[in-house]
Amino acid sequence: MSTEYAEYTGKMKKTIEAVANQFASVRAGRANAAVLDQITVEYYGVPTPIQQVASISSPDPRTLIIQPWDASCLKLIEKAIQISELGINPQNDGKVIRLVFPQLTEERRKELVKQVHKYSEEGKIAIRNVRRIAMEDYKELKKKSEITEDDLKTCEKDLQKLTDDYIKELEALTAKKEKELYEI
Repeated sequence: MSTEYAEYTGKMKKTIEAVANQFASVRAGRANAAVLDQITVEYYGVPTPIQQVASISSPDPRTLIIQPWDASCLKLIEKAIQISELGINPQNDGKVIRLVFPQLTEERRKELVKQVHKYSEEGKIAIRNVRRIAMEDYKELKKKSEITEDDLKTCEKDLQKLTDDYIKELEALTAKKEKELYEI
């Protein structure tokens, strides 16, 4: 029976991965290049991830240095960071951009936790949508008499269990990220 749900399992897994990537972009108190993953730069008219136009290094736990390979995109990177939801003002010295991560205030931690919960809720909605689509597919099969009423009930139970399992995994991921935000 599990091969029947492979398509839906795959979609739910992808949702978890997408939410995990969003969580990585939520900055904690220490410098982490993953916070720049969601930020793109208009490079020759094409939205390009910062990692593709510059090297990123972390000389200490609270600083990221972004050094573009093409000096002409220094201002573009600076502007992209300023308009992002990162909440850090970039320091441009003409050659590199420095991002200094301040200690998190209690207020900022609460904002970040809200952001994490928002991503988590969006993930849960996406998982439930996969379940809804799966149920519609199976109801259609029932309508065409390709499966029995009992098969439909079994599918419903199995899909609900699958949904519950992935939502639990998402909640564990959320709790871990929340704890990480309060440890620093």
